[in-house]
Amino acid sequence: MDLSNLKPANGSTKSRKRIGRGQGSGHGGTSTRGHKGAKSRSGYSKKIGFEGGQMPLQRRVPKFGFKNINRVEYKGINVDTLQKLAEAKKLDKIDIQALHDAGLVAKNDLVKILGNGAISLKVEVTAHAFSKKAAELIEAAGGTVVKL
Repeated sequence: MDLSNLKPANGSTKSRKRIGRGQGSGHGGTSTRGHKGAKSRSGYSKKIGFEGGQMPLQRRVPKFGFKNINRVEYKGINVDTLQKLAEAKKLDKIDIQALHDAGLVAKNDLVKILGNGAISLKVEVTAHAFSKKAAELIEAAGGTVVKL
């Protein structure tokens, strides 16, 4: 066995179909495109959503609603999640980096702390936004709230 007699396994490669090279090739004449019609012509490409002349779905279905371009999307984190995180990692400061390291938020997420659950540890929490209840719970436990 050496490099000079290596070849692919049987049946693993196929020779390509040489289209439009005369009748003797078996792929001459219409070059496997059938007879006439748009699909047989060169340069044919169907429009996206074209349904053969039938009114396309995206035109049959009415438009509705709107997307507010000024919406600010926050990733919500509840205070009970902060409690678990602070207990597990023995933290006294929780910021965006700590939440990212714990896998709770992505790198560029805006974070809002929400008031579901309870918190008993004294922690300094840094985030982009806080709900009223969350801020009250953190401060009642002796912690501080830092808004970015």
